[in-house]
Amino acid sequence: MSTSLSTMIRLRAIQNKTRKLFDGMSDLNYRLQFHPELSPAGWHLGHGMFIENYWLYEIIQSNNEYTKDTSLYIPENCPKPERGPRLPPLNETLLKISAQQDTNDLLLLEKVPPLSNHELFKDEYIENFIIQHYAQHYETIHMVLQQIALKTDKGSYQPKKILTATMPKRDLTLIEKSQYTVGGEKPLSYDNELPTQEIELNAFYISSKPVSNSEYLNFIHNNGYSSIDFWSTEGWEWLQTKQVSHPEHWRQNKQRQWYGVNSSGAHDLLADDVVYGINYYEACAFAKWANARLPHEHEWETAARLELLSQTAHAWEWCNNTFYPYDNFQAFPYDGYSTPWFDGKHYVLKGGSIYTRPEIKRASFRKFYQPHQRHMFSGLRLVYE
Repeated sequence: MSTSLSTMIRLRAIQNKTRKLFDGMSDLNYRLQFHPELSPAGWHLGHGMFIENYWLYEIIQSNNEYTKDTSLYIPENCPKPERGPRLPPLNETLLKISAQQDTNDLLLLEKVPPLSNHELFKDEYIENFIIQHYAQHYETIHMVLQQIALKTDKGSYQPKKILTATMPKRDLTLIEKSQYTVGGEKPLSYDNELPTQEIELNAFYISSKPVSNSEYLNFIHNNGYSSIDFWSTEGWEWLQTKQVSHPEHWRQNKQRQWYGVNSSGAHDLLADDVVYGINYYEACAFAKWANARLPHEHEWETAARLELLSQTAHAWEWCNNTFYPYDNFQAFPYDGYSTPWFDGKHYVLKGGSIYTRPEIKRASFRKFYQPHQRHMFSGLRLVYE
């Protein structure tokens, strides 16, 4: 059976949108590494195509015509600093990928038995897996674009609206002590979202909105980055090493006025916009300063399912628990997607950013990063007992 038209439209859309991010990009910016924890933008472009071919040909059809060379686009085979110089020219890559995606989309539209009987095509699982894989790298490319903008910012932007500090707003909602359901559903959910879990939560209050720019500025003004009292031992060690004093994308001009930098360039930091560009250590420090804490991911997901949270798609929100396997977890479609990250060193984030595609905007989706990382679009929401 051929892939449904609605799924093909979604696949085609994310393929096109990903390629479009490279419109007007120089070959140099396409292959330079702008952040030590990010690959060059062009690597993500080629990696997406490689993974699409890997599943549709090598795994499903035992045909490695397009994936014989695993030395570049398999992450563990090529360190990040070595990826950029090995990339083929940008224009050549875009033309080749466009043609290959045309071929693959036709394959999906025309597939018939025995090909269509493969288990990975059941309920269009692999099509949706590929779509979501593209969606995640689409957002990562935006992280690279922001880093490019940060590296080229001249520090001279004059904001039209001056950011001023405000106290955190205690606009809280009570979640009663009870049993709740968390987790995803097949076929869209990743293995780490499954199976559905019945969990018990104690009563807690959760903020209806994430922390804003003006609220975070208040933390800065109140010695948030200079008082050890707000920081964990690991967080304070990180802070003393990195000597940061504001979110990743915040900058000040000569008049000491704050402004932000994103992939489109410098912009005003609006008071009520959701703060992002902070790591787990910073999020915990802010929460302690505010006499609050971060939510457990089950608390966040429960509140989201009850439709009690607003602005859940402005910044990924740090949770206070590490990434772990649910009871009766089963790795699928391969062991390496989630299992290596159940290492106690990665913390869960929930929600989504302004660059997160609809394909992965769901309450059960679990993003995970190490606590020191802050180059992604990550913020926080507060919980009170």
